Amino acid sequence: MMMGHAKTEDIEIFLTVVDTASFTGAANVLNQQVAKVSRAVSRLEDTLQCTLLNRTTRRLELTEEGHVFIKYARESLNTLYTGEEAIKLLKQAPSGHLRIDAASPFVLHQLTPLVGEFVQQYPHITLDLTSHDNIIDLLEHKTDLAIRIGDLKDSNLHARLLGKSQLRLVVSPEYLYQHNEVAHIDDLSTHKLIGFNDASKLNNWPLKTPVKLNFHMTGSSGETLRQLCLNHQGIALLSHFMIGDDLKSGRLVEVLPEAIVRPNNREAIQAVYYKNSAVSSRILAFLDFIQPRLTL
Repeated sequence: MMMGHAKTEDIEIFLTVVDTASFTGAANVLNQQVAKVSRAVSRLEDTLQCTLLNRTTRRLELTEEGHVFIKYARESLNTLYTGEEAIKLLKQAPSGHLRIDAASPFVLHQLTPLVGEFVQQYPHITLDLTSHDNIIDLLEHKTDLAIRIGDLKDSNLHARLLGKSQLRLVVSPEYLYQHNEVAHIDDLSTHKLIGFNDASKLNNWPLKTPVKLNFHMTGSSGETLRQLCLNHQGIALLSHFMIGDDLKSGRLVEVLPEAIVRPNNREAIQAVYYKNSAVSSRILAFLDFIQPRLTL
């Protein structure tokens, strides 16, 4: 019996099942029914006349054939997508869907002000902006591009440095009027400090002199901390990209500007995406557009 050719859609579904480690996870990512995902994998196995996945009640495991096939499947799909993108580049009109993720303050203060001009310049690109204050898995969330703050650890991602945003200790003038002066690093131990409640590493402020920090209040995102500062609740350490306008207007003021170690591992603003991304023309168009316009 002659072996048929596998359908591209079935291969894409199979790869998503492997990447999410479950049929249910793949169904959620692809917005399809679990049954359809299962049928696609079974159809692919029938076409290849071998079993690609061992299914148990607890987990999925690639068979030996599955390990062999997946390498070629990824390379083949990437070649196909690269060819599609090359055709679009020849037309000089990047198009299609582009999903971008960033921490909520970056989306609000840096990306959304640029969206109007971008869509005018690239009317055939459909933007989908999401905000997660924790690092997400790009494959699991079907995200093409993520903006990450700080040093990177993902070796399988391509990174582009967009710039650096300095950390600043900020507080409202009203808070300072009601409390003691903040003249030395040691003074921080006597003031109300605002920190993060689900990212303890962000509460390790890079101070030149170690001080015991007692957080009076916490929030889950930088934007929450900014709003608490604006409402006179205390002092927070925030990136300049989200408070630049507040400092210019006087809504917030910086204290102890010389107390922060510079450079530090939280200053870099980087765009990350998979090196073999099939949406490279859209990603590059977006990054080339926003980079000179960011106010970090």
